[in-house]
Amino acid sequence: MLDDVLNNAPAFLLATVRCFALLMTLPLFSMRNVPTVARLALALYMSYIVLPQVDFSAYGAEMDASAIFTMSFFLLLAGEALLGIITGFFVSIIFSAFSTAGQFFAFQMGFSASEVYDALSQVENPLMGQYLNLIAMLVFMQTRWFQKLFLGALVSSFKTLSAFSIVRDMQSGVLVQTMMRSLSELFASSLVIALPIMGTLMLITVSVGILSKAAPQMNLLSEGFPVMILTAFFILTALMPSMIDAFTRGFESGFSRLEQLFLALGGKRI
Repeated sequence: MLDDVLNNAPAFLLATVRCFALLMTLPLFSMRNVPTVARLALALYMSYIVLPQVDFSAYGAEMDASAIFTMSFFLLLAGEALLGIITGFFVSIIFSAFSTAGQFFAFQMGFSASEVYDALSQVENPLMGQYLNLIAMLVFMQTRWFQKLFLGALVSSFKTLSAFSIVRDMQSGVLVQTMMRSLSELFASSLVIALPIMGTLMLITVSVGILSKAAPQMNLLSEGFPVMILTAFFILTALMPSMIDAFTRGFESGFSRLEQLFLALGGKRI
């Protein structure tokens, strides 16, 4: 094991930097509660596993052991770190769709003021956004999407991408176009997930408004919020199987777009 690492020290170091940058931006592993030493150890283990699949032939003479301490090699390390950050950020966009869906109907439920720090998304998030984000993370781990991320996306990135891929992309703009398209699809997916609850709560709000206008002495406004909260929880419980299916489809489409991005940047087929 140690002999393989020493004989391929430049490739192992580049692979470790990409894996460590991925773990620093990947949901769940980017939490502050996860020790940096644990991330580094996992990055070293991942690098050793993918080392036989690594293809750094595009770097040429920079892969010699004598070129490790040169400025060009440090630039390659920065490029590998950027590739890992891009991969982790793309996966974070997938989880942001579920968190944003919870934020959409949290305002109508009256939970918009209950924002606390979310350890998964690293931002202030309403309670319903945190709830859907936690459910999505459980589905992500239960359906083995982390293994698919490691065996599929990460290994594919080592086969197709190099630090030079980002430089070549500056002319075509594939990376920027893919990120902008993913952000637009994020809001579309969030709206589709939250639409049943949002539509029902809107009907309740309209009904309460009409009744309050017809009979002002009933003071239905104060009774409307408990009704909306109970209705939202009932619909959320009834639609949870459908939401889990939507989460799974979101993972499938997200990783499919990530693989297409790798192929477009690398210009290769796996």
